[in-house]
Amino acid sequence: MHNLWFITNPSSGSATREKCDAIEAVFEERGLKLVGRTGFPDETLPDGAALDAAGADTVVLFAGDGTINAVLCKLAEWGGRFLILPGGTMNLLARALHDSLDPHAIIHAANDGYRTVSMPFVEAGPHRAFVGLIIGPAAQWFRAREAVRKRRLFSFFRAMRHAWGRTFGKGIRVSGPVRLRRRYQAVLVKPDARGLDVAGIDARDWRAIAELGWNWVSGEWVNAASVTHALSRHLVIEGSRPVLALFDGEPERLEPGTRLSGGMSGERFIATRTKETA
Repeated sequence: MHNLWFITNPSSGSATREKCDAIEAVFEERGLKLVGRTGFPDETLPDGAALDAAGADTVVLFAGDGTINAVLCKLAEWGGRFLILPGGTMNLLARALHDSLDPHAIIHAANDGYRTVSMPFVEAGPHRAFVGLIIGPAAQWFRAREAVRKRRLFSFFRAMRHAWGRTFGKGIRVSGPVRLRRRYQAVLVKPDARGLDVAGIDARDWRAIAELGWNWVSGEWVNAASVTHALSRHLVIEGSRPVLALFDGEPERLEPGTRLSGGMSGERFIATRTKETA
């Protein structure tokens, strides 16, 4: 870890310009060379050729899970390393890789010595989720979440009404080796080294819908209560219409018949977490 390309998203949680400047000061303090920087989404993400031309060996990400997902998917074939810093709301990847959630402490620890590890992901066609995948009507709550982030009160209430109505709809069915017999307001799929960690979320009354919606708006969607839980090798989306899916919180449309499977990345993620707590 010597030549760094720094990617940030100022709208992601706590990744402010002042904090980015402070992180760059730590790079300089530790003798690390900054060969490029990108402020996403205002600037286009670099591809592998641009990183190689700049001599970058490590991409440092100080952003939320959605921005991190976009970078990891675009650079899936690049041969360098990734250092994930907590710059969003949930920071689940950073929590999995580091003991500390202080970006400065992580950089110091990584510079003193680190190991590279693989990370599991959920895959559906060209899309990947390293934190979690949500499919089904309740995924509509992401619009309310975005309105909260942008402090748009009118848009928030409009999105909340829309999500509330859709969540009370017919629900979604998925098939696979596991038994998921009901229609669910959401199916939460989390990556696991053994396959797919699947939870069918069933919210039938207004109290359950309110709790589910709050989890989405507050960013704690991975903590939504589930009624069915299983480990599966793969899943297939049933039905006759495309469904909304959130890959690490970012929306995509999946066609019926789409197959979901699990995978493992190469050993490209810098981890400073001690092995005893990993």
